[in-house]
Amino acid sequence: MAGVAALRVVRPPVPTRPPGALTIAVGALPRTRLLLLAAGVAVVVTLAGGGVWWWLEAREREATAAYLAVLRTLATERPPTSEARAAVARDLETVLARHPTSPLAALAAWELGNLRWAQRDWPGARAAWEIAAARTASPTLRTLARASIAYTWEAERNYERAAAAFESALQGLGPGDFQYADLLLDLGRVQELGGKRDAAIATYRKILKEVPNSPRADEVRVRLARLGAAA
Repeated sequence: MAGVAALRVVRPPVPTRPPGALTIAVGALPRTRLLLLAAGVAVVVTLAGGGVWWWLEAREREATAAYLAVLRTLATERPPTSEARAAVARDLETVLARHPTSPLAALAAWELGNLRWAQRDWPGARAAWEIAAARTASPTLRTLARASIAYTWEAERNYERAAAAFESALQGLGPGDFQYADLLLDLGRVQELGGKRDAAIATYRKILKEVPNSPRADEVRVRLARLGAAA
């Protein structure tokens, strides 16, 4: 993980017994035979469980190697051309489709969203960031992904959905939390762009009230003045 950039069978039903199989009443078996049968079942279950765990570990190793192969490319050198970015995006989509439950899926989806954003593919970026937000265990990455979803709506000039997405990103956050003041400022901006003057004023005032020492406090006051509102 050290080389990764910081902040991307259906089977037919099985018959209950083979055709022509002999049915034996449990009561007809001697007690010792029953105990041996139970012990045998326990051994089979144990061996099967061990096989499943080995298979899962092998699959996890395969998934990790596949993700790292692509993510290290992004960590060492950003694709310089649109064609190269598209190729890496396709590689990320492929590994996400093959290994959707890997712990690295969220990071890969985040990076895929960044590549789609660079291509000005707003729906594609949004879809990738939705995956990142849903699958990550990191509150920081979740917040960033949700905020980025809002930016795609803003880029499409859908300010109502952008505001809703910023509000979603703000859920559970409070003064002092990562990105809290910036997200409120973003929310106020799209409210303003969407013609929601009163809502924007309320959001800007909330910043000054809850985060008075924010480095962007002066910018908030400028926006309020532009809207003809007192701080």
